Amino acid sequence: MKRILLTIAVAVVFTTGVVLGQTPQVITLQDAIELALENNFSLKQAENNLELADNRIISEYADFLPSISSSAGYSKTTGQQFVQDILAFDNVTSQGASGRIGGDIIVFNGLENLLSLRQSEYDKLSFEETVQRAREDVVFNTASAYLTLLVNQELLDIAIDNLETSRIVLEQTTAQVEVGARAPVDQFNQESTVATNELTVIQRENQVRLSKVQLVRQLQIDPLGDYEFERPDVDPANYTLAVNAEELELRDLIQEALETRSDIKSEEANIESQELDLLLARSNFLPTISASASISTRWSDPYFLPDASFGDQFFDQQVNKGWGFSISLPLFQNMNRVYSVQSATVQLKNAELSLENSKLGVVQEVTQAFNDFIAFTKQLESAEKALIASEKALETQQERYNVGASTLIELSEAQSTYVSAQSDYTQAQFNLIFQEKLLDYYLGKLNHTNIEF
Repeated sequence: MKRILLTIAVAVVFTTGVVLGQTPQVITLQDAIELALENNFSLKQAENNLELADNRIISEYADFLPSISSSAGYSKTTGQQFVQDILAFDNVTSQGASGRIGGDIIVFNGLENLLSLRQSEYDKLSFEETVQRAREDVVFNTASAYLTLLVNQELLDIAIDNLETSRIVLEQTTAQVEVGARAPVDQFNQESTVATNELTVIQRENQVRLSKVQLVRQLQIDPLGDYEFERPDVDPANYTLAVNAEELELRDLIQEALETRSDIKSEEANIESQELDLLLARSNFLPTISASASISTRWSDPYFLPDASFGDQFFDQQVNKGWGFSISLPLFQNMNRVYSVQSATVQLKNAELSLENSKLGVVQEVTQAFNDFIAFTKQLESAEKALIASEKALETQQERYNVGASTLIELSEAQSTYVSAQSDYTQAQFNLIFQEKLLDYYLGKLNHTNIEF
């Protein structure tokens, strides 16, 4: 029994050691983007549609080739048949076999094959641009979720530092109260401040956990896994914006976006496809010319051809060859062709309207992103000035409080102002970084190789 208990204890210790020895998977921003690009189901669906478009082009090329078919048959018949030799009906069993191979090719069908091929090529181009935009969506959404986590982590660090500072002040105040240098109410007020700061830390920790859950969901990885997201260096001293707000021209940005955006290119390719679809509908009014050729042979019971063997019949005497041309022109199809033209015309108009609406959306997005980028640039400058001023004010109040020239309320207000300035500065910094990436996204320049913070 002791041996069994010892074995179980060793196993438990060993297992616990393995579990505790496991280290979380470290994920960098680039790792996160690669994981999202690999796992995102919307991107996979877009890539599947692109693969299908490739297969359609191959099928359209095959339509230029002839259609070839073959057939073979054998029959056996028993019954009353008229026999020429005896000039009477007799119970006869006869056999027969046949074979045929033939081919047909479309010579002219209103250029349908050529138009269909060109349409499938434009469809493929549209799908390629759709895939590219889907990749940009994945990169942007992943970077946004990652950036949100970074912001919450920074705010948590600020809250923790503020809590530590308030605890130090509480210790100082408690000591001063004990020697009669401060009124007990100051201690009570500072204890309330510490409790409030503890609550803030708890709230910030919850925000960090929530942003991690959202990022894991964006990456579509195991939600029960243990992950540690690496915090890149985004200190203002080390981070340089890729663009200068003073050098930006709104008109140039809008024109760049209209020329670069993959979703705009996709819709433009779709319009080309719809124009070809309209031509295809109109081609149904033209005649279709086709050519055909065939060779066939047969064999029948020697009873009817007593002097001919199977080889003589099947490979010589009953071999037939044929070729020909045909032309067809539908005269009336219950208005189906007219409706096809009307439908294709409406779809083309709708595609053109959709493109115009998308262009207006691009203009609005770029304009808003441009204005926000300018505003956040100024906001960061203002937040930096406020942070410097509040830090100096806090230092002054701390010195005055230490010598008894300032009250705890004044010191707490200075501390609160400084913490608020820290949070505002951190958020302004990350807002500007995020706005830069948002501007790249709206310009169609965002990809997984230029997303560094």
